[in-house]
Amino acid sequence: MEFQFKCGRKFFIVVSLLSVLIFVFLLQDYNKNYVDLNVIPELDSPLPPVPSQEWIQREMSRSMEMLGYQYPVSNNWECLQPRHTYFFPQIRAIFTGIPKSGCSNWIEFLLRADGGLPEKLDPTEVYKIHTTYSEPYRMFQEVKDRANTAEQQEHVFSFAVVRNPWTRLVSGYRDKLSTEVTQGRSFGSLARKIVRKINKIDHISNNTEHPTFNQYLRWIVLQDNLQNDHFTPQHLTLCIPNVKYDYIIPLEFSNFLTPTIIETLKLNTSQSLLGPYNSQSSDPRLQSTTLLAKKWLSEQDPLLIEQLYVIFREDFAMMNYSNFTSPDFPLPLVYEKHNPKT
Repeated sequence: MEFQFKCGRKFFIVVSLLSVLIFVFLLQDYNKNYVDLNVIPELDSPLPPVPSQEWIQREMSRSMEMLGYQYPVSNNWECLQPRHTYFFPQIRAIFTGIPKSGCSNWIEFLLRADGGLPEKLDPTEVYKIHTTYSEPYRMFQEVKDRANTAEQQEHVFSFAVVRNPWTRLVSGYRDKLSTEVTQGRSFGSLARKIVRKINKIDHISNNTEHPTFNQYLRWIVLQDNLQNDHFTPQHLTLCIPNVKYDYIIPLEFSNFLTPTIIETLKLNTSQSLLGPYNSQSSDPRLQSTTLLAKKWLSEQDPLLIEQLYVIFREDFAMMNYSNFTSPDFPLPLVYEKHNPKT
């Protein structure tokens, strides 16, 4: 009896120790993958200078040269993806909204300025900004013809917003494919298809509802027919080489450059335009997507990162965008000495 008691006691101690070890291991694994988005790190350097439009247009030209494009003498609004370019006739503006580059805020703002939205929009109908309300403004044939006619009569102001490809990739994953609850509409069906496709490659039979970040990146590299314009290179959404935009905003500096758009179009500044960096910090280097991008991307296989860079090479060249290893990530590397002088 005493022997059984001692054995039972030893067994209990061993099980307890194993439980503690397992808990410690899981805690370490959790800490390794966890980023506390409520804690804002400190940066050693202030924000670099806001890029001028002269510098921005020069970088765009460099990117177009990589694509073998040249700017036209006059604009012809013939867009490869017309559903993402909008003509607002009342305020005489053309805007290309690249998915995951802050386009939702701009579309709502411009629709309201052009009289295309009700004064008060029911929160349950916000999704209609991308459907019912914006559809008459998309640059399909009839709208395109009106835009080109207006352009011939008097120049129409055009602009677009671009973003660092790394943070755009992470934002697309968080908003559309991850388990995270966001304000966007998730792509549940696509998420499951990605999981099944990558699991088939890895010979895994246990499918989940959402892909991991690694599975998502590997799916991007596949460049299969499941991909849509939330995940493809953003230069494909721009109406280049048929047009030259009057103004281009790097999303990272939108808080500084947006007032110029509002002033140029003579818009009512009392209307709300929530910036994409409307959070605890106005410094884009400290935003949640930036912090997650630095961590998640640094954990990936270097070969996978290189494959992604090749796919988005022209997007990086657009604004001489920094890598996630840079202390100024995700900002454009403004006025770097290797940039073209002319």
